[in-house]
Amino acid sequence: MNQEIQQQIDTLKASLTGNFMDDMEVRDKIHNLEMKLNGVRPMSSEIECVGCGS
Repeated sequence: MNQEIQQQIDTLKASLTGNFMDDMEVRDKIHNLEMKLNGVRPMSSEIECVGCGS
């Protein structure tokens, strides 16, 4: 499972263009996957990333 998530992250990182506005959605997906991979979630948050505002 972790290898699968890491592969998705790597694929998404490879698709980044360097344009902040164009990459926002991709960076959000990367962030969500990294949180899943690391088992991190904002405290008292049932939905990923609500606590950090991403």
